[in-house]
Amino acid sequence: MQLPYPSAHPFALLLAPMAGVSEPPFRQICRDLGADVVLSEFLSSEAIRRRIRATLEGAEFEACERPIGIQIYGSDPDAMAEAAELITRHYEPEFIDINFGCPVKKVVQRNGGSGCLKDLGLVDRIIRAVIGATHLPVTVKTRSGWNEETRTPVEIALRMQDSGARAFTLHARTRTQMFSGHANWDEIAQVVEALDIPVIGNGDIETAEDVVKMHDHTRCAGVMIGRGAFGNPWIFRDAQALLAGEPRPILPDAGERFSVALRHAELACRLQGDSRKTVIEFRKHLGWYTKGLHGASELRQRLFQVESMAEAGHIFRDYLDGGLAPIQRVA
Repeated sequence: MQLPYPSAHPFALLLAPMAGVSEPPFRQICRDLGADVVLSEFLSSEAIRRRIRATLEGAEFEACERPIGIQIYGSDPDAMAEAAELITRHYEPEFIDINFGCPVKKVVQRNGGSGCLKDLGLVDRIIRAVIGATHLPVTVKTRSGWNEETRTPVEIALRMQDSGARAFTLHARTRTQMFSGHANWDEIAQVVEALDIPVIGNGDIETAEDVVKMHDHTRCAGVMIGRGAFGNPWIFRDAQALLAGEPRPILPDAGERFSVALRHAELACRLQGDSRKTVIEFRKHLGWYTKGLHGASELRQRLFQVESMAEAGHIFRDYLDGGLAPIQRVA
């Protein structure tokens, strides 16, 4: 079962589409460190068809990010088709992915994301409308069901395959679970067995070893990594090594973490604007890069106050020198 988009290996590692995280700077960092495929943040089809500038900017990417998929969501087949046509014509990604999995209330209230799972007839119409509007491969990402009573991942997967989806990603939780409990990898294995198209596994991937375990447990065609990549883009590099039968690379020390964090910050300033807004939105990444370090709590407190990327650099240098001096304000 060949993936419908380019991949250097038969088994692909994908960066999940995550709002406020899967932006161009982070996508580029993850590609550099071993991600085979990246996806955009999920984008509203209504906002795309209305040419809302902020949403259209979310579809922009640089050549170094390819192969890339643009993910869209919505509950109106016509709007989804129009959005797919626009994305195809103006941005030309490798594929278009449909989000049937987002559990966020404001999305679900409009029957978008996992809200569509309450009406599989609507799911069918959306997929067929999008396929009819683009020559690009159309893939889907979804959950195991709306709730435990409607938890039918194989039925959902078969329905989406029959509608024309070229690949299927399963986050093996229901919408009502949100991110609690555990993802049921057995369901991913069942879907792999049932489908003729490639299946991507998603859920509870926190380490490179988890990637190998999911692959061995489910025989999926790829693994999509979400929250496990927060502050840890090395998860892709490490997983690639383990999948190739090589030793796990040495974990990055504080110096390497800070170096990548600052390169990530430079990309953010170049691609998103060297502004206070960019710095404030980037603070979460600075915090994630410190996870597990000695004195991480105090370090994060300081990083969450920075007003410029230069301040973050000073704080990192102070930490590596063995002490944390007061925050230096840099123009």
